[in-house]
Amino acid sequence: MRSIWNGAISFGLVSIPIKVVNATESHSISFRQIHLDDGGRIRYRKVCELEDREVTTGEIGKAYEDGDGSLIPVTDEDLASLPIPTARTIEIVAFVPADRIDPLQMDTAYYLSANGVPATKPYILLREALKRSRKVAIAKFALRGRERLGMLRVVDDVIAMHGLLWPDEIRGTDEVAPDANVTVRDQELDLADALMDTLGEVDLTDLHDDYRDAVEELIAAKASGEQAPAAPAGEKAGGKVLDLMAALEKSVRAAKESRGEKTDGATGAKAEERTGGKAEETGGTAEVTPLPARRSARTAPKSVGGKKSTSTAKKTATKKTATKKTTAKASSGTTARTATKSTAQGTTKGAAKKTAAKKNTATAKKTTPRKRASA
Repeated sequence: MRSIWNGAISFGLVSIPIKVVNATESHSISFRQIHLDDGGRIRYRKVCELEDREVTTGEIGKAYEDGDGSLIPVTDEDLASLPIPTARTIEIVAFVPADRIDPLQMDTAYYLSANGVPATKPYILLREALKRSRKVAIAKFALRGRERLGMLRVVDDVIAMHGLLWPDEIRGTDEVAPDANVTVRDQELDLADALMDTLGEVDLTDLHDDYRDAVEELIAAKASGEQAPAAPAGEKAGGKVLDLMAALEKSVRAAKESRGEKTDGATGAKAEERTGGKAEETGGTAEVTPLPARRSARTAPKSVGGKKSTSTAKKTATKKTATKKTTAKASSGTTARTATKSTAQGTTKGAAKKTAAKKNTATAKKTTPRKRASA
């Protein structure tokens, strides 16, 4: 790989000669501009405005345009003589945990290669120190006419450097955050969690640029004189917000089906019970479109082919079962009443016999004469 910058890493009093190479490459398809009438190439030529002629690269220099439009020439020698230590040095200023770096700040990535045999040992020393500390190095360096901020970390056995944006280059989020006060319910969060769990994880190496593949197929078809492939028909993405619960549940079902997992058909019914067939508005700014009310389960569907509906059959069976239960209860009640009457009659008869016996005994006592005591 061709180096784009040569310098050194300043690690305290240790200087490590390095070469900087690009860590990434672009695979995007580039197009040329043509004249629509005859297909001729459109080219840009560098022309001097004063002489009205095309100039070569060696005749071109730099200049700063002032507010009044005047140009102030600046040469490469002027930039090289600037009194900054990072002109040819990546100066490490601190070591911090990796989670202290906001991903918004991360810019272009580079690989740092040891430049020469003497640089090998200090290079490996810095690499192993970064590995063992589990930290990243924050550094400053100058590249392409400006001083930049960088982060050094270990990738495999190489020290990589990510260009970082300065903190004042990160815009605030005040103008982007939604203004509406929206309350998210626990049921919606549970469904969002379920959708995240269903989608699961992915190996980033399995992902590729589908758009680039489609463009390459289009170019190949046009080059061979064949008809360009037609775009697959899909649902139009609308800007309206439908019932959030129903959309989440539908997404969970679709994700499970794409993975070959079984889905239950009760998901939509649950959303219908919760929302009552209507979309719930969660804020004043979102445009909510009510979902069409589903047919009530109490309404019997139309008969098809002379067959009775399932719901009607179920209702009839329920009525018959209820009748049987009522009859059984009635029979049980009658039997219980009869048994109660019999018991009551038996008890009455027994009580009558006991009463008669008591009366007879009392009569006998009264009839028997008392003996008088002798004088």
